[in-house]
Order: sequence, then structure tokens, then C-alpha cells
Amino acid sequence: MNSRTLPFDELDRKIITALMANARTSFAEIGAAIGLSSTAVKRRVDRLRDTGVITGFTATVRPSALGWRTEAYVEVYCEGAAPPRRLAEVVRNHPEITAAMTVTGGADALLHVRARDVGHFEEVLERIRVEPFIRKTISVMVLSHLIPESAEAGAVQTVPEVALGDASDVR
Repeated sequence: MNSRTLPFDELDRKIITALMANARTSFAEIGAAIGLSSTAVKRRVDRLRDTGVITGFTATVRPSALGWRTEAYVEVYCEGAAPPRRLAEVVRNHPEITAAMTVTGGADALLHVRARDVGHFEEVLERIRVEPFIRKTISVMVLSHLIPESAEAGAVQTVPEVALGDASDVR
């Protein structure tokens, strides 16, 4: 990563918005939407990658297409002060854990778990609970996504038309 930080302007935001909506959008398509040449878009994307603003490109997959039909959040409570490094080691051993973070409040960590069904989720939960420093867990099952187009729901983020308008609509 380049240690020199360059200005981040509205055109950069529009490029990022377009790539977040569809990382396969061509530089020519983005350029046409925001009033730049494909070469100028490529230079900006390269700079955004070099400075660490863009960290990668990915595909968003509907979890149920992979057989993950059950989803839950698990609060993890540890004995004493479990270092985040140790928690990270544990969660990496469970492919069903799709996100994990340390948090404020009563719990030490929050895990996002996807499983085939409730039985599979219970098996994952038991594997987590056998860790010697885990005192207890509290689970919350997801019934439905109130924002079905969110990335957390496994959908592609939609981009408002104004986000890809010409450069003259910068506010």
C-alpha cells in the first residue's frame, strides 16, 4: 500500500459506488456514467487500490444457493479476558462463522453463523462451546431480513441512479 494519501473526491465515490454494486462493471461503463474516459477510471481505481481504499473485489452469493438456510447471531461470553487474537483463532476453525467481532457491552464477541439447518447450527454451537475459555453463549436466530437487498441478506447492493449521474450533479 502506498503511504501517500491522495485526495478522495466525488468521482472516486461514484466509481466505488459502481464497483460495490457490480465489481464486474467495466471501466468504460463506469466512465460513461460519470463523465470520464475508461483510462481515467482505471487510473483512479489503481490509485484507490494502491492507497488501500479498495481492498479487493468479490462476488455476492445467495447463502441458500449454497445450502445455508439457517442464520443466527451468537453472543460469546468468555472467562476472564480472552484476547481477541485467541478468539480469532477459534472462529477461523469454523467455516460456518461468516463474521466475528469483539464488541462492547456484556458479551466479549458477536458471531454471525450460517448453517444448513437448525441441527447443523446446534452442532456448530456445541463446537464453539467446548473451547475452555468460553463461559456461555446466547443465540438469536434470524427469521427474515427486513432489508432483503442488503449484503448481509446475501443480495447485491443496489445503487441509486443519482449515484451514477454525470459529474455536474456533485453536491
